[in-house]
Amino acid sequence: MSTRLATGGRLIDRSRQVSFTFDGTTLRGHPGDTLASALLASGRTLVGRSFKYHRPRGVIASGAEEPNALVGLGQGDRFEPNARATTTELFDGLQAASQNCWPSLDYDVGAVNAALSRFLPAGFYYKMFIHPRAFWKHVYEPFIRHSAGLGRAPAVEARDPDRYEHFHHHTDVLVVGGGVAGLQAAKTAGESGLRVLLVEQTGHWGGRAPVDGGTIDGKTPEDWIGDTLQALDNMPNVTLRLRLQGAGLYDHGYVLGYERLADHAPDAPGPRHRLWRIRAGRIVTATGAIERPLPFAGNDRPGVMLASAVRDYIVNWGVSAGDRLVVVTNNDDAYRTALAHHRAGLTVPAVLDARPEGGGALMAEAQAAGIRVLTGRGIAQVNGTRALTGVEICAQAGEGTPLETIACDAVAMSGGWSPVVHLWSHCGGKLVWDEAAAAFRPDPDRAPIGQDGASNVIAAGAANGQGDLSSILKDAEKAGKTAARDLGGTPSDASAPDAEQPAEAPLAPVWMMPQGAPHALRAKAFLDFQNDVKVSDVHLAAQEGFESVEHTKRYTTLGMATDQGKMSNINGLAVLSRALNAPIPQVGTTTFRPPYTPVSMGAIAGEARGPLFQPIRRTPLHDWHETHGAKWEPVGQWRRPYCYPRAGEDKHAAVAREIDATRGSLGLLDASTLGKIVVKGPDAGRFLDMLYTNMMSTLKPGRCRYGLMCSENGFLIDDGVVARLDDDTFLCHTTTGGADRIHAHMEDWLQTEWWDWKVYTANLTEQFAQIAVVGPNARKLLEKLGGIDVSAETLPFMAFAEGQLAGHPVRVFRISFSGELSYEIAVPAGQARALWDRIVDAGAEWQITPYGTEALHVMRAEKGFIMIGDETDGTVIPQDLGLDWAISKKKDDYLGKRAQARSHMTDPDRWKLVGLKTLDGSVLPDGAYAVTEGTNVNGQRNTEGRVTSSYHSPTLGHGIAMGLAHRGPERMGEVLTFMRDDGKTAIEARIVDPVFFDPEGAKQNV
Repeated sequence: MSTRLATGGRLIDRSRQVSFTFDGTTLRGHPGDTLASALLASGRTLVGRSFKYHRPRGVIASGAEEPNALVGLGQGDRFEPNARATTTELFDGLQAASQNCWPSLDYDVGAVNAALSRFLPAGFYYKMFIHPRAFWKHVYEPFIRHSAGLGRAPAVEARDPDRYEHFHHHTDVLVVGGGVAGLQAAKTAGESGLRVLLVEQTGHWGGRAPVDGGTIDGKTPEDWIGDTLQALDNMPNVTLRLRLQGAGLYDHGYVLGYERLADHAPDAPGPRHRLWRIRAGRIVTATGAIERPLPFAGNDRPGVMLASAVRDYIVNWGVSAGDRLVVVTNNDDAYRTALAHHRAGLTVPAVLDARPEGGGALMAEAQAAGIRVLTGRGIAQVNGTRALTGVEICAQAGEGTPLETIACDAVAMSGGWSPVVHLWSHCGGKLVWDEAAAAFRPDPDRAPIGQDGASNVIAAGAANGQGDLSSILKDAEKAGKTAARDLGGTPSDASAPDAEQPAEAPLAPVWMMPQGAPHALRAKAFLDFQNDVKVSDVHLAAQEGFESVEHTKRYTTLGMATDQGKMSNINGLAVLSRALNAPIPQVGTTTFRPPYTPVSMGAIAGEARGPLFQPIRRTPLHDWHETHGAKWEPVGQWRRPYCYPRAGEDKHAAVAREIDATRGSLGLLDASTLGKIVVKGPDAGRFLDMLYTNMMSTLKPGRCRYGLMCSENGFLIDDGVVARLDDDTFLCHTTTGGADRIHAHMEDWLQTEWWDWKVYTANLTEQFAQIAVVGPNARKLLEKLGGIDVSAETLPFMAFAEGQLAGHPVRVFRISFSGELSYEIAVPAGQARALWDRIVDAGAEWQITPYGTEALHVMRAEKGFIMIGDETDGTVIPQDLGLDWAISKKKDDYLGKRAQARSHMTDPDRWKLVGLKTLDGSVLPDGAYAVTEGTNVNGQRNTEGRVTSSYHSPTLGHGIAMGLAHRGPERMGEVLTFMRDDGKTAIEARIVDPVFFDPEGAKQNV
């Protein structure tokens, strides 16, 4: 059984002990332990259950690639599921619990699935859950929902008490990985004077070198690491960070880093996790390599581990995986594990080397130590259930006939090493198959390209396919110098350190053990340990026609577990390539996507929680509205006054009063939230012609034009008034909720499709306030304030003028969203309150009345003006709203034009905009559907229309509504039946013209 050794453990402090609990049992470890090493030291080899078959699972790895040892950490508001025991640093009081088992880890009812495994092959759910159809809702779906997932989610009422934050960092060179390759690359780049950030995801530097041995410049790897760290500490231009993972690499040198600050010290002050947003000129990925398991029957049993992990636990934490260890390998590296186990005073009954000729110097060293080496041999199957009792060995070239049974309680397996190419691949770096190493490595000729047109990602060391210590350090030195030269630095002339390690014999690829294993053995040989994907499952996928590696992945769930196939992917695609009789490079790889390992939701959210979850945006006039009793309405991230109730008024009365006052005399509206995007450049008009359905390039300076904006699918996404400021400059107004979205839409098209057009955009929404002065006395008020000519002749409808108003620099637009004489005054945000106060004072003689968003909506509905988000829902095109007049017949193209020509877009049976007036004068419910005779295939009433906006109009004295109705404009005068909210009571409304008030527009054109 696994146990703590009497000596050893370079990372632990044996002078102190810490206590922790696992499934309620108190255990002990040392500072520096991981949860996995502490569990193994306590003899706990069974730590979890697999997802599908609930098979017993033990620790198999020692790092982030671990697929089995997933636990729940903490309790209550600090509970965290699916934490890897191998990367969880031990602290006093840590609470851990097994998951995906019931009623207990030792006795799990779900283990019955293993007995039924022959009936639950890959893809069985695609076939089983289709028939009978009626079973889906009441049998299949509840069962799937109950079974889904590994760990349980934290309780809904639990509120995470920890803090999280985001951090922005700019550097010249980012080195990801703190092994010897990363240290050497950082030192080389740092010596050139460039800013360097070196990050390492674990809590210690040096990677595998201190475990694997050898010498560097005549020193032990540990001593060399210490000296190099001291040299880096002495460089003010170099920043070192432990427990900071390079989680994702994106375009233009943008990298997300995930730092775990307090997971190992939960009582420490400050944030628990930090998300780094890094911009780097060059990125060196020194992320190392991951050892691959070997596919043999029973390779998933507790006690079967990666050879490198067995070695890690001995050297780093002073823990043995078992008393008697059988090593099975296809490469020389695993002999280091056999030797480390032997030096610890433990027994190695045999090393099974699948290569007929065996290995090189390391094999000879093992034999000299008295370790039995059997070449050309493999494991036919593992004996034992929860604990290993032995292995049956066989000829690797055969079909699994047992030749001998060797008693053991642990197996160390090594199938070779796969470079960690994830970051390289995240933003487009391509891979090449290395036949000698039987692995994919970065292709330097197809590297990710940065903003300067050159490769901005450089792979180094084992991550670049280098195998021995000397080659790793030389490659890292080269990477550091390349990064420095690319950015204008002058690297030193120093050469890479001299390193020595025993020479290794070539690896022999082993994708199945034994080579000719029959189905009975293939059905017990696991590739994806967490998701229970076996060699036989991949063969079945190929047999059923899933020849693409991506299709096989989804059919079998290979590589879709929480470890994202770090250990299983290469073995899986190699098995698939053999089943298809195709070369591995031809089969290809699946897609690596960020993050490299899971990032906590807290880190992603950062400070965005509670009141800061979505910061409230306030206009420069917010305090005035607050003082004058505004009732607030959330509009996007903004808070806008809904209305201003006076004493004794409810909201309905206040809205009615505000409308009457505005239409009768003078109203005042804070319209500052409207989007204001400047589009400038020689190609600005050409650009806006493509964005809007109508022609903007013909607009004359000083004039305005209403415009519609559609997606490439033809659906209406925004509307607003465009003003031409000069020959090269336009100001585009958007809806309140659309400013940021439409600005991003503009930039998206400029950067991806029209990148060579000379256009610049800027979102100035918050730089300017906008005040609407509305009503029959609006012109009189502006004339009283003085400074700008607002006469009908000088400033006609849909024009604007710039100048001074009451001593303030303004831009006055003659536009109207109410149907009244209206001026919208744009003023620098810092002067908005002063101008507002002047307007309020000057308007007193006309009983100026501020009005809110509800009055605005009622007045626009009275005029039949649409509102994005009310009359549109992502499926509506301009033609549905009767806005054909706003679609240019002269333009060859605009976004959405071709989509709007599709047959279903031109179908005369589409629902179109109409006005609706109830027969009894009441108000239709918002969103109510007009029902007709019959039911559809789902048993629901047939519908022929719906309400999009509905209000009581104080101007007209009855309810008004806008809606979409089947062939609506052709059916004027017809009566539709709508259902109230209770779904039982009907209300009738007549189809009328959507313009209820002043259809000639006389009031706005005075």
